[in-house]
Amino acid sequence: MALNSFWVRFIFFCGFWLVGFCDQEGFLSLSCGGTTSFLDSFNISWVSDGEYISTGNITTIDYIDGFSSSSVPVRFFPDSKGRECYRLPVKNVSSLILVRAQFAYKNYDRLGKPPAFSVSLGTAITSTVNLTTNDPWTEEFVWPVDKDILSFCLIAIPDSGYPVISSLEVRPLPQGAYQTGIGDCPYKSSLRKCYRINSGYMDGSLRYPVDLYDRIWDGDQSYTPLLVSSSFNIRRHFNFSGLPESPPVAILQTARVLARRNALTYSLSLDVLGDYYIVLYFSGVLPVSSTFDVLINGDVLQSDYTVTVSESSALYFTQNRINSLNITFKRIKFNPQVNAIEVYEIVYIPMKASSTTVSALQVIQQSTGLDLGWQDDPCSPTQWDHIGCERNLVTSLELSDISLRSISPTFGDMLDLKTLDLHNTSLAGEIQNLGSLQDLQKLNLSFNMLTSFGTDLAHLASLQVLDLQNNNLRGIVPDSLGELEDLHLLNLENNKLQGTLPQSLNKESLEVRTSGNLCLSFSTMTCNDVSSNPSMETPQVTIVPNNKRIRRKHLAIILGAVGGAVFSALFICLLAFLNIKKRRSEVKYTTRATVEMRDWNAARVFSFKEIKAATNNFKEVIGRGSFGSVYLGKLSNRKLVAVKVRFDKTQLGADSFINEVYVLSQIRHQNLVCLEGFCYESKQQIVVYEYLPCGSLADHLYGPNCQKYSLSWVRRLKIAVDAAKGLDYLHNGSQPRIIHRDVKCSNILLDKDMNAKLSDFGLSKQVTQGEATHVTTLVKGTAGYLDPEYYSTQQLTEKSDIYSFGVVLLELICGREPLSHSGTPDTFNLVLWAKPYLQAGIFEVVDESLKGTFEVESMRKAALVAARCVEREASQRPTIALLLAELKEAYSIQLSYLATCGHIH
Repeated sequence: MALNSFWVRFIFFCGFWLVGFCDQEGFLSLSCGGTTSFLDSFNISWVSDGEYISTGNITTIDYIDGFSSSSVPVRFFPDSKGRECYRLPVKNVSSLILVRAQFAYKNYDRLGKPPAFSVSLGTAITSTVNLTTNDPWTEEFVWPVDKDILSFCLIAIPDSGYPVISSLEVRPLPQGAYQTGIGDCPYKSSLRKCYRINSGYMDGSLRYPVDLYDRIWDGDQSYTPLLVSSSFNIRRHFNFSGLPESPPVAILQTARVLARRNALTYSLSLDVLGDYYIVLYFSGVLPVSSTFDVLINGDVLQSDYTVTVSESSALYFTQNRINSLNITFKRIKFNPQVNAIEVYEIVYIPMKASSTTVSALQVIQQSTGLDLGWQDDPCSPTQWDHIGCERNLVTSLELSDISLRSISPTFGDMLDLKTLDLHNTSLAGEIQNLGSLQDLQKLNLSFNMLTSFGTDLAHLASLQVLDLQNNNLRGIVPDSLGELEDLHLLNLENNKLQGTLPQSLNKESLEVRTSGNLCLSFSTMTCNDVSSNPSMETPQVTIVPNNKRIRRKHLAIILGAVGGAVFSALFICLLAFLNIKKRRSEVKYTTRATVEMRDWNAARVFSFKEIKAATNNFKEVIGRGSFGSVYLGKLSNRKLVAVKVRFDKTQLGADSFINEVYVLSQIRHQNLVCLEGFCYESKQQIVVYEYLPCGSLADHLYGPNCQKYSLSWVRRLKIAVDAAKGLDYLHNGSQPRIIHRDVKCSNILLDKDMNAKLSDFGLSKQVTQGEATHVTTLVKGTAGYLDPEYYSTQQLTEKSDIYSFGVVLLELICGREPLSHSGTPDTFNLVLWAKPYLQAGIFEVVDESLKGTFEVESMRKAALVAARCVEREASQRPTIALLLAELKEAYSIQLSYLATCGHIH
C-alpha cells in the first residue's frame, strides 16, 4: 500500500511539473460570477465567465471545504423566464468534450429557499438540478460536438427559485471515445455521468494531471473486496494502449479482486428510470490471467471473459429502462477483477429544426428590426418566444403588434406552419407569399391595412379559420374562398367590401361574419342598388291597397314567374352546353397534346392510375418544397422513380406545362437528373424523374443520416465537377439556354456511385435569343444562395447561378451551411465569413474533417474560384466554363497527391 501511494504521489509530482510546459489545450474553466483569473491547486487556469454570458447578477457564498472556508463567487438569474445561456466556444477542440458544471446556493440570499431548475446542452434538456437535495450539486456530461459554439443553458422552473451556478468547465476527450454510447453521425445522444470509479483505490479522487482529460475518478472505499496493490505488477512492457477512452495508467494499476467468495458485486443506485451506458475497464496486473462471467442485474452479458496478464481491455454495455444497477463478476478461473467503472445516463438529443425554417425565422427577425431573442434552435430545448412547435417542427408563429409592413416571401418557406397570427402588424396591400403553406389551419391577418385578397388564400387547402376583420379590403369576396373545404370561420367584419357573397360560402359548416361592410349578402337583389351607388339609401314607400291593381299585380307576378322559369331553364341549358363544349375542348386539347408529347425523346406518358399504383397511393414522401411534394415510386418494371406532384398554386396553364415538359424531355446529360415521364390528367400536373439512391449533397453534409466525415476532399471535388458539368450544359449546351435559379446542396443528388446530378428545375428560366443578356423576373431562390445583384435588380442572368454555385463550393470547403446562427454575428453568413480568409490563402476556415488530407495547391485553386463566384458584382464572377476548368485542375492535383501518397479512395 505504501508503494502504491508513492507511485500516485510520483505521478502527481510529474504532472504538476509537466503542466508548466503545456497549455492545457482545449481546457476552458469559468469562474461563474468571478472577476479575476487565477490558478487552482491543480495548476488549472480559471477565468471570469463575463465574456460568455451577458445576463444574471453576481454575488459570493461562504463555502466550507473540509477544514477551510472561503468566499466563492456565483452567478444567479433573478426573474428568469426563459433560457439563460452560456455560449461556449468549442471550435477546434475535439469532436467529443466533457462539460462539467457546479451549482451552489449556500443560502446566499438569506431566504433559506434552495432553487430547482433545468440544465440544457444544445437542443437537449440534460438534467434537473435540485439544490434542496444536494448543495453544492455537480453535473458532468460527455457531449458530441457538431457546431463551433455550444449553448449551455439554465432554465427556470416556475415558483422554484432563481437558477444559480458557481463554475463551468469544458475539457476535450479522446477521439473515438464512448462511441457505442453516443452513436455514430448524426449524434443522437449525450452521456450524463452517474459514476466514475477507480476500483481498488481508497485515497480520495484522482483528476488532472493524472488524467490528462481532467476526468474525476472517485475511489471505491465504500466497497469491501480485497484491494490489490498496483505496485505489485508494474512492468516496462505493460500494454496500456488500445482503449479509445485512454484511461490513465494510474487508474489501470489498481484493481478490485475477488478474495474468498464466488462473485464480486458493485451495487449502484440510479437517479431515474432510464437508459444507461456502462464501461468496465480491466488490466492484467495479476500474475495470472483470470476468466469470469459479467452479469448486469442478474443477466449474463459477457461469459468466459478473460483478462490477460500485462494487457488492458474494456467492455461496453447499454441497459434500457432500469433504475438500479448491480454489476457482478462471477468466478470461472482464478479471481475475477475490475480496474475501473464508468456509468452514464443516456440523454437523447432532439433533432434540430430544419435549417430552412431557422433561416426564415432569422430573416423575419431581421426585418422587424427587433431582437426577439431568437438564437440556436427554435424548438429545443425550449421554444422561442412567439414560436410553437410539435416535435422539431415549427407549427405556430405569433407576431402580433410587431411592425412588419408586408408579408415577405420568407414566410412561404415555413412549410410546417399550422397557425400564423400577424394581427396588428401594419400589413398593407395584397395578401401574398402564403400559398405554399399547405398545412396552415388558422390565419389571423386582422387589424391591418390590407386592401386586396390576392390569389394565395385559395391555395391554403387545410385552412379552417381565416380572420380578416378590421382591414381596408375592397371590392367583392372571391369565389375561390368557398373552395376551401375545411374552412369553418371566415371573419370579414369592418372592411370596405360590397356585393354578393359567393354561394359556395353559403353552407351550414361555415360561419361568415360580414357586419361593418358596405353591403355583403348572399342575395343578389339586396346589394344590386348599393353596388351601383353605395351612397344611395333604399327609399321607404307606403302602398295603398287597390283590388284592381292587386289582380293586375298577381297576373304580372304569375307571368313574371313563368318567364323567369323559362329564362332560367334556357340559361341552365346554355351553361350546360358551354361546359360540355369546354370539357370536350379540354379533352381534345389534352389528348392532342399527349399524342404530341409521346414523340418527345421517349418521355413516357403516365395515367394518373399508373402514378397512384407506382407510389402506393402516394405513401412515401421523399421531398417537399413550395411546388408540392416528391414521392418514391416503383414502376411496373421495378425501376425506382421520384414522382413530383405540383399542388394547385404551382400548377401551370396547359400551354406552359406542356412547354415545360417538352423542354425537360429534350435535356439529356449524365450530370442532370433524367426525366422519365409525366402525367397530365385529372387536374394533376405530375413529373416523374429518375431516383437517385444516395440522396442529396445536403444529406451527406448536414442531414439526419449525416455522412460528412466520409466526404473526403477528392470526393467533394468530384461532386463539384459533376454538378458544374450539369450547369455548363444548361447554360451552354441546351437550346434555349436555361438558368437554373435554385442551385444549392439539396438540389445536387448522388447516385449509387456518388456521381452528382443537378436536379429540380421547378424555378428554372429559359433564355431565348431575344433575351440574351438577362431575364427580368420576380426574385425566386433560397436564402443564403441568392445572388445579391439579382435580388436588388430583379435581372436574372447565368451569373446568378454562378453565385449560388460558389456558395455550394464554400459549403464543401468549410463544411457548414450558408446561414448559421451559432458563434458571433460576423460568422452567421458563410460568404461574408469565409471569403476573406480564402482569398488570402488562409485555410483555418476549412472543414476540420479535411485538415491534413488535402494538397494545398488543390485547396487554393478551389478556394480562389469559390471566392470569385460569390463576388457581389456579377461581372466579376467567372463563367461556368472557366469555373469548370479550375475545378477540374484542382481535382487533378488532388488525385496526383493521393496517388503519390498511395491512398486514393
